[in-house]
Amino acid sequence: MPTPARERLFREVAERRQRGAVVLEDIHDPHNAAAVFRTCDALGFQRVCLVFEREEPFDPRGTGKLSSSATNKWLDFDVHDSIAGCLADLRRDGCEIIATVAGGGAEGLFDADLTAPRLAVLLGNEQRGLSEEALALADRRLTIPMAGMVRSLNLSVAAALVLYEVTRQRRAAGMERYRLPATERDALARRLADRS
Repeated sequence: MPTPARERLFREVAERRQRGAVVLEDIHDPHNAAAVFRTCDALGFQRVCLVFEREEPFDPRGTGKLSSSATNKWLDFDVHDSIAGCLADLRRDGCEIIATVAGGGAEGLFDADLTAPRLAVLLGNEQRGLSEEALALADRRLTIPMAGMVRSLNLSVAAALVLYEVTRQRRAAGMERYRLPATERDALARRLADRS
């Protein structure tokens, strides 16, 4: 049974959570995914979708406790066996689908308008990036401008930069409109208490 202080913390965390989702497609190394989980928790993204079509599936709750600082205990996970099924679910929830890519032909992170009410941010495999199917199903493509010789970033660093920019733009636009509805916040606070 959580203490009153702990229950208050769960309510406060639930009140700071943002609408939308982070999608990790065919991540090879569970520790890389766990590092992304840590960023999701820190910036208030509660829903993480994992898609395993080409890579060996892993349990997001059972791996990476050190790299995630046990944030995998507090997030909500959806596991899918196809990117099409995952994105169909997110579209039904009203999400705009944003695919992250390395290279040209995409909006630059700092020029893109990321203030849609619900976003799903897609991040791909450490070597291959997102699948062609994921790219074809996305509404938009987003890239992080690079000034150096190396043209890509570690998965967790890329996730942190993109999610931070989404959060920054939402704060500037008025974060309250991006918070979870009251009924979802209440349900989340109860789930967090049950997991403690």
